[in-house]
Amino acid sequence: MENWKKSNSQTLRRSATHRIGVRCFFYFGGFCIKEIVVYVHGKGGSAQEAEHYKALFPDCEVIGFDYRAQAPWEATEEFPGFFAALRKRCEKLTLVANSIGAFFSLVSLNEKLVDTAYFISPVVDMEQLICNMMRWAGVSEAELAEKQEISTTFGETLSWQYLCYVREHPISWEISTHILYGKKDDLTSMETIKAFVEKINAELTVMPGGEHWFHTKEQMQFLDIWILKKQSKRSRYENSRF
Repeated sequence: MENWKKSNSQTLRRSATHRIGVRCFFYFGGFCIKEIVVYVHGKGGSAQEAEHYKALFPDCEVIGFDYRAQAPWEATEEFPGFFAALRKRCEKLTLVANSIGAFFSLVSLNEKLVDTAYFISPVVDMEQLICNMMRWAGVSEAELAEKQEISTTFGETLSWQYLCYVREHPISWEISTHILYGKKDDLTSMETIKAFVEKINAELTVMPGGEHWFHTKEQMQFLDIWILKKQSKRSRYENSRF
């Protein structure tokens, strides 16, 4: 009976690993996956966009984060719990985040939850972006402080609470990070992204014809090749250690 139990247990482990389709090993109470990739979408995006990244991380479980946060203080409440639960199930957790999703990740996550990050057109200086939008809308700080919120003709709502929050909570980030930036990004300047890259010691790749929203066939091909090259480089490094 004991031999049957042992044999059956081994069969179940092999079968379950095959069904999941990613490299796994057992820990007490269930499976622990080698690597989980979490995709965090930008404004107007969705968790379903994570499907695109499954082919780029074939040996990993790729999950789209369907978050509800609309402000950084909401992200600090929502993001850590979601990532902490996943972190218990894997050896490594990789973050792929886009635009405002990258910003929410930057203000809410840390090196205990994420091992490596890939940021696509990240918003890295929200204070500067809000001040730029205030200038575009012809709104002064005094006016915003008085009214608290002001709607703009370009679809954004300026918030005094939001501006004060980002000023009082500067980004602190100590995670290995790769950043993809489009040279035609109209939300974040080249000067701003370079300053941030230097601050957190990240690797920056610039697409000459890239925009803030990577969506054309050429832009998506560039994005895919960027991730695959970084993955290949990481694999070579990890293999050289053994």
